[in-house]
Amino acid sequence: MTIKWVEITEENLDHYESAMKLYDQSFPIEVREPHQTFFRSLQYTKRPSNYHFLVGLEGNQLVSFATGHYFSEINGGFIVYIVTNPAIRNKGLGSKTLLKIEELLNKDAIEAGNSTIKAIFLETETPEMVHTEEEKQDCFKRYQFFSRNGYEKCDEILYLQPALHDEVGDIPLDLFIKNLDINKLSKDEIKKAITTIYKEKYQLVNGINESIINNCLKKMEIEDEE
Repeated sequence: MTIKWVEITEENLDHYESAMKLYDQSFPIEVREPHQTFFRSLQYTKRPSNYHFLVGLEGNQLVSFATGHYFSEINGGFIVYIVTNPAIRNKGLGSKTLLKIEELLNKDAIEAGNSTIKAIFLETETPEMVHTEEEKQDCFKRYQFFSRNGYEKCDEILYLQPALHDEVGDIPLDLFIKNLDINKLSKDEIKKAITTIYKEKYQLVNGINESIINNCLKKMEIEDEE
């Protein structure tokens, strides 16, 4: 499989509609952001921090996409979504897409003056969220996928995602971390990273109310991290 990688930008919105169609089919409403959030993210240009909306193409067909932020304050990345076309899974497409978005985030880190990115974070549904045997198997496969690609589940903090919609509350999710520095992140460094993700992504980009943000941080016992 030969994949052509293209980034969606404010100036180049080719493949955006195809990506959104795949996105809507891939995630439950609870963890699905409004489409306008992707546009707001594209405007996130507080260099040396950055945002990427990466799509993978095979011929003219969109086969995968991934989005992610680089936060210079923590020299870390936050992968928001990684999606593959269900019709062509099991061809290493997920790993190839993940590797490519990681490469882009690491390039941001180097351009910001670092030798490498320190860590990359991502969220995923917990086993408690599943309702069917099929969903249970999908959850197990996601865990295996992230583990196979160097990510470890963070058990030190009971992670919450702030409510993305008014009709739902905060959502317990699992936080996975890929350490790329020689030294593994300490608990305090993880807390600082979560605070940065909350403030820079969920508050600034998503526009979630500061009181909701601070309440979630308090629940995770990170209220004093600034």
